[in-house]
Amino acid sequence: AGFCPDFITEVIQPLLVDMKTKGVRVVSNAGGINPYACAAAVKMIAAKSGVDVKVAVVDGDNITHRESELKSVGISCLDSESPLPSHIQSMNAYLGARPISLALNLGADIVVTGRCVDSAVVLGPLMHQFGWLPDQYDLLAAGSLAGHLVECGAQSTGGIFTDWHEVSDWDTIGFPIVECSEDGTFRLTKPPGTGGLVSFGTAAEQLVYEIGDPTAYLLPDVSCDFTRVKISEVPGQEGSAVRVTGARGYRPSNDYKVSGTYMEGFRLTAAFMITGPNAAGKGRKTAESILKRIRGLFREKGMRDFSQTHLQFVGTEESYGKNAREFPSGGPREVAVWLSVRHPQKEALQLFAREIASSGTGMAPGLFGMIGGRPKPSPVLKLFSFLHPKSNFQPVVDLNDEKHAVDEFQHNEADSKAPSSPAAESDSSAVSLEGKFRVGDLAYLRSGDKGDTANIGVVARKPEYYPLLRGSLTEETVRKYFEHLLTEESRVIRYELPGICGLNFVLTSSLGGGGIASLRPDAQGKAYGQMLADLKLE
Repeated sequence: AGFCPDFITEVIQPLLVDMKTKGVRVVSNAGGINPYACAAAVKMIAAKSGVDVKVAVVDGDNITHRESELKSVGISCLDSESPLPSHIQSMNAYLGARPISLALNLGADIVVTGRCVDSAVVLGPLMHQFGWLPDQYDLLAAGSLAGHLVECGAQSTGGIFTDWHEVSDWDTIGFPIVECSEDGTFRLTKPPGTGGLVSFGTAAEQLVYEIGDPTAYLLPDVSCDFTRVKISEVPGQEGSAVRVTGARGYRPSNDYKVSGTYMEGFRLTAAFMITGPNAAGKGRKTAESILKRIRGLFREKGMRDFSQTHLQFVGTEESYGKNAREFPSGGPREVAVWLSVRHPQKEALQLFAREIASSGTGMAPGLFGMIGGRPKPSPVLKLFSFLHPKSNFQPVVDLNDEKHAVDEFQHNEADSKAPSSPAAESDSSAVSLEGKFRVGDLAYLRSGDKGDTANIGVVARKPEYYPLLRGSLTEETVRKYFEHLLTEESRVIRYELPGICGLNFVLTSSLGGGGIASLRPDAQGKAYGQMLADLKLE
């Protein structure tokens, strides 16, 4: 428990013999919060298969046992500056690539890590293969960018692409491959004969996915500047390969980012369909009646009210706020009702789950299909991220029960200044467009999340569209478009990536708490890019 079982059943078990025969070495962060158990499972498969493999574990990320010590030094949350919660479920630092590189240097065939940044599983092998040093920052930034582009699987080979209709054969979509050179340049491609698409658009969308300030993409091994990155389609290999250059790097910070979690009650979501005339009206009355009934039972039993509720009608474009299209009189004839609640007590939500069944026989006509059956309460694990000095950690590589410490590298303080970002492209190349144009007609878009913060990357389809996007798509424009999803504390910040003619918008406090702490259907901002695509610019 505590690690990814699919890594064992779908990778190691069927492929281990072939991997050993062909000399393929594997690095995976499938260890989760229990990398030793994951490594033990790998060794068990190897023993049963008669394969001799060296399995290394990267350890040192877990500091949950140091809760009392951290409380005494006044740790505060990165986003809210609130103190460390009274009870922490887990605390794991995002380690970097150097422990992985060391494990490979020691001869490991399979490296299993716990918490580490996703891109480290690519940068570590590159540092090992090419002998890149910890202060060769441009090379480390290039390797980190390679990792960033492949870390979400098919998202760089046509998955979730704005122009989805141009991507062939989703059923056989190829996962990305990076072919790296010692100078840090690399090709992004996919296996021959597979579905999908590798193009400027697919790669550029993934570059801006879940990043913040592109001049300061902060990783344990290097601080990256992606503003100069260039992506070019490889002649003769259109649709299957791009070349990526231009990543710059500088000295990393002295801290690790630590991801902590703490429990704050329970949540439950009920979702069901309603059809017929005025479906949304029937859905609203049904949901409000359910809540009224349950609150009455709470009072009878001396239970507290819900901590939070969220009601949404999928199919009415409610998530678009005032940007929603108008429906004919009576609204849509088919909606999904999303009713999500939180409560400190699990028993209260078990009561909710039982009593909601009455809606199927005692409320609106046309109600059917309780999606997923009777809903079940689940714990709310909230994120608490903070920075902690690297000097307070000791990453180690455990190979065959022998521990090898990863020495802390002393960076030159003079290298800590970020390289200056290039000036924005001149507006003289802008095309003149008459009338109104959708953002999606001018740009590729992709959105994602980091906790309660969403980002929306916008990449011009043609360089001549970039000045128009820069001039029209302002922070205020984006804030106004998404104001129904923001709070008073929310900020909208725009960053520029002139190398790919792109913009990146960061929307803080925009996801209702984010992740499993959010009651919204889209708790990770996955739809925000598609929503912004319909904004019309003049």
